[in-house]
Amino acid sequence: MTQRGGGRRGKRSDAHRDAAPLGPAEQYVKAKDTCLRLLTMRPHTRAELHQALVRKEISEEVADSVLGRLDEVGLVDDAAFAEVWVRSRHTHQGLGRRALAVELRRKGVDDEVAAEAVAAVDEDAEESRARELVRKKLRSMGAVDETAKIRRLVGALARKGYSQGLAFRVVREELRRVGEDAAELDDAVSD
Repeated sequence: MTQRGGGRRGKRSDAHRDAAPLGPAEQYVKAKDTCLRLLTMRPHTRAELHQALVRKEISEEVADSVLGRLDEVGLVDDAAFAEVWVRSRHTHQGLGRRALAVELRRKGVDDEVAAEAVAAVDEDAEESRARELVRKKLRSMGAVDETAKIRRLVGALARKGYSQGLAFRVVREELRRVGEDAAELDDAVSD
Protein backbone atom coordinates (compact mmCIF):
# COMPACT_ATOMS: atom_id res chain seq x y z
CA MET A 1 0.00 0.00 0.00
CA THR A 2 1.49 3.33 -0.98
CA GLN A 3 1.00 6.51 0.88
CA ARG A 4 0.47 9.94 -0.50
CA GLY A 5 3.68 11.93 -0.79
CA GLY A 6 5.88 8.83 -1.12
CA GLY A 7 7.13 9.05 2.45
CA ARG A 8 6.50 6.86 5.42
CA ARG A 9 3.94 7.86 7.98
CA GLY A 10 5.38 10.10 10.69
CA LYS A 11 8.35 11.23 8.55
CA ARG A 12 8.63 14.85 7.54
CA SER A 13 8.56 15.36 3.81
CA ASP A 14 11.35 17.28 2.09
CA ALA A 15 8.88 20.10 1.49
CA HIS A 16 8.22 20.39 5.24
CA ARG A 17 11.92 20.39 6.10
CA ASP A 18 12.73 23.05 3.57
CA ALA A 19 9.71 25.24 4.37
CA ALA A 20 10.28 28.77 5.63
CA PRO A 21 10.12 29.14 9.41
CA LEU A 22 6.72 29.97 10.80
CA GLY A 23 6.01 33.55 11.71
CA PRO A 24 4.91 34.50 15.24
CA ALA A 25 1.19 34.30 14.39
CA GLU A 26 1.51 30.83 12.88
CA GLN A 27 3.73 29.71 15.77
CA TYR A 28 1.11 30.95 18.25
CA VAL A 29 -1.61 28.91 16.57
CA LYS A 30 0.64 25.85 16.36
CA ALA A 31 1.66 26.23 20.02
CA LYS A 32 -1.91 26.68 21.21
CA ASP A 33 -3.12 23.67 19.20
CA THR A 34 -0.24 21.54 20.50
CA CYS A 35 -0.97 22.44 24.12
CA LEU A 36 -4.71 21.92 23.82
CA ARG A 37 -4.20 18.54 22.12
CA LEU A 38 -1.85 17.42 24.90
CA LEU A 39 -4.20 18.69 27.61
CA THR A 40 -7.12 16.72 26.17
CA MET A 41 -5.12 13.50 26.69
CA ARG A 42 -4.21 14.18 30.33
CA PRO A 43 -3.22 17.09 32.56
CA HIS A 44 0.32 18.36 32.01
CA THR A 45 2.60 20.64 33.98
CA ARG A 46 3.71 23.95 32.55
CA ALA A 47 7.23 22.51 32.17
CA GLU A 48 5.97 19.49 30.20
CA LEU A 49 4.04 21.73 27.83
CA HIS A 50 7.05 24.02 27.45
CA GLN A 51 9.23 21.03 26.52
CA ALA A 52 6.67 19.94 23.92
CA LEU A 53 6.69 23.42 22.40
CA VAL A 54 10.49 23.50 22.28
CA ARG A 55 10.42 20.17 20.42
CA LYS A 56 8.00 21.75 17.93
CA GLU A 57 10.53 24.59 17.44
CA ILE A 58 8.27 27.25 18.92
CA SER A 59 10.13 30.40 20.01
CA GLU A 60 10.49 31.15 23.72
CA GLU A 61 8.41 34.32 23.40
CA VAL A 62 5.50 32.53 21.74
CA ALA A 63 5.72 29.59 24.15
CA ASP A 64 5.66 31.92 27.16
CA SER A 65 2.74 33.84 25.69
CA VAL A 66 0.65 30.71 25.03
CA LEU A 67 1.48 29.14 28.40
CA GLY A 68 0.72 32.41 30.16
CA ARG A 69 -2.69 32.53 28.52
CA LEU A 70 -3.38 28.88 29.44
CA ASP A 71 -2.41 29.74 33.03
CA GLU A 72 -4.82 32.69 33.02
CA VAL A 73 -7.78 30.59 31.93
CA GLY A 74 -6.92 27.79 34.37
CA LEU A 75 -5.96 25.09 31.88
CA VAL A 76 -2.44 24.81 33.30
CA ASP A 77 -2.23 24.61 37.07
CA ASP A 78 0.83 22.87 38.50
CA ALA A 79 -0.62 22.82 42.03
CA ALA A 80 -3.81 21.07 40.89
CA PHE A 81 -1.74 18.71 38.72
CA ALA A 82 0.50 17.83 41.68
CA GLU A 83 -2.47 17.19 43.96
CA VAL A 84 -4.13 14.81 41.50
CA TRP A 85 -0.81 13.14 40.63
CA VAL A 86 0.03 12.47 44.29
CA ARG A 87 -3.40 11.08 45.08
CA SER A 88 -3.42 8.82 42.03
CA ARG A 89 0.15 7.51 42.27
CA HIS A 90 -0.11 6.90 46.03
CA THR A 91 -3.45 5.12 45.76
CA HIS A 92 -2.91 3.10 42.59
CA GLN A 93 0.86 2.59 42.45
CA GLY A 94 1.52 2.56 46.20
CA LEU A 95 4.25 5.18 46.00
CA GLY A 96 5.65 6.71 49.17
CA ARG A 97 6.15 10.41 49.75
CA ARG A 98 9.80 10.42 48.68
CA ALA A 99 9.06 8.79 45.32
CA LEU A 100 6.12 11.13 44.74
CA ALA A 101 8.32 14.18 45.33
CA VAL A 102 10.93 12.85 42.89
CA GLU A 103 8.31 12.23 40.20
CA LEU A 104 6.86 15.72 40.59
CA ARG A 105 10.33 17.24 40.37
CA ARG A 106 10.93 15.30 37.12
CA LYS A 107 7.69 16.69 35.74
CA GLY A 108 8.90 20.22 36.42
CA VAL A 109 6.72 21.01 39.43
CA ASP A 110 8.25 23.62 41.74
CA ASP A 111 9.71 22.08 44.93
CA GLU A 112 7.43 24.14 47.19
CA VAL A 113 4.31 23.12 45.24
CA ALA A 114 5.47 19.49 45.22
CA ALA A 115 6.11 19.52 48.98
CA GLU A 116 2.62 20.87 49.62
CA ALA A 117 1.02 18.18 47.44
CA VAL A 118 3.09 15.38 49.00
CA ALA A 119 2.17 16.61 52.48
CA ALA A 120 -1.41 15.53 51.70
CA VAL A 121 -0.18 11.95 52.22
CA ASP A 122 0.09 11.84 56.00
CA GLU A 123 2.18 9.33 57.95
CA ASP A 124 -0.82 7.11 58.74
CA ALA A 125 -1.87 6.89 55.09
CA GLU A 126 1.68 6.14 54.01
CA GLU A 127 2.08 3.42 56.64
CA SER A 128 -1.29 1.91 55.77
CA ARG A 129 -0.37 1.73 52.07
CA ALA A 130 3.03 0.20 52.92
CA ARG A 131 1.26 -2.50 54.96
CA GLU A 132 -1.06 -3.28 52.04
CA LEU A 133 1.92 -3.68 49.73
CA VAL A 134 3.76 -5.96 52.18
CA ARG A 135 0.68 -8.12 52.79
CA LYS A 136 0.11 -8.53 49.06
CA LYS A 137 3.73 -9.45 48.44
CA LEU A 138 3.78 -11.86 51.40
CA ARG A 139 0.86 -13.82 49.92
CA SER A 140 2.89 -14.57 46.81
CA MET A 141 6.20 -15.45 48.51
CA GLY A 142 5.52 -19.00 49.59
CA ALA A 143 8.32 -20.89 51.35
CA VAL A 144 11.12 -18.32 51.09
CA ASP A 145 13.58 -18.14 53.99
CA GLU A 146 13.27 -15.26 56.47
CA THR A 147 16.34 -13.35 55.28
CA ALA A 148 15.22 -13.42 51.66
CA LYS A 149 11.69 -12.35 52.61
CA ILE A 150 12.98 -9.42 54.62
CA ARG A 151 15.35 -8.36 51.85
CA ARG A 152 12.64 -8.57 49.18
CA LEU A 153 9.97 -6.82 51.23
CA VAL A 154 12.19 -3.98 52.44
CA GLY A 155 13.59 -3.61 48.92
CA ALA A 156 10.09 -3.42 47.43
CA LEU A 157 9.13 -0.65 49.84
CA ALA A 158 12.38 1.22 49.23
CA ARG A 159 11.78 1.15 45.46
CA LYS A 160 8.33 2.62 46.08
CA GLY A 161 9.87 5.53 48.01
CA TYR A 162 9.22 4.50 51.62
CA SER A 163 11.78 5.44 54.26
CA GLN A 164 14.09 2.76 55.60
CA GLY A 165 12.74 3.07 59.15
CA LEU A 166 9.13 2.71 58.03
CA ALA A 167 10.00 -0.20 55.75
CA PHE A 168 11.83 -2.14 58.47
CA ARG A 169 9.10 -1.51 61.05
CA VAL A 170 6.21 -2.48 58.75
CA VAL A 171 7.97 -5.59 57.46
CA ARG A 172 8.83 -6.73 61.00
CA GLU A 173 5.25 -6.19 62.23
CA GLU A 174 3.67 -7.86 59.21
CA LEU A 175 5.97 -10.88 59.42
CA ARG A 176 5.08 -11.29 63.08
CA ARG A 177 1.40 -10.90 62.26
CA VAL A 178 1.61 -13.98 60.01
CA GLY A 179 3.50 -15.92 62.68
CA GLU A 180 7.07 -15.48 61.51
CA ASP A 181 9.97 -14.56 63.79
CA ALA A 182 11.50 -11.48 62.09
CA ALA A 183 14.20 -11.40 64.77
CA GLU A 184 16.70 -10.13 62.19
CA LEU A 185 14.83 -6.82 62.16
CA ASP A 186 14.81 -6.27 65.92
CA ASP A 187 18.16 -4.44 65.84
CA ALA A 188 17.17 -2.41 62.77
CA VAL A 189 13.91 -1.18 64.31
CA SER A 190 13.72 0.68 67.56
CA ASP A 191 10.26 1.07 69.03
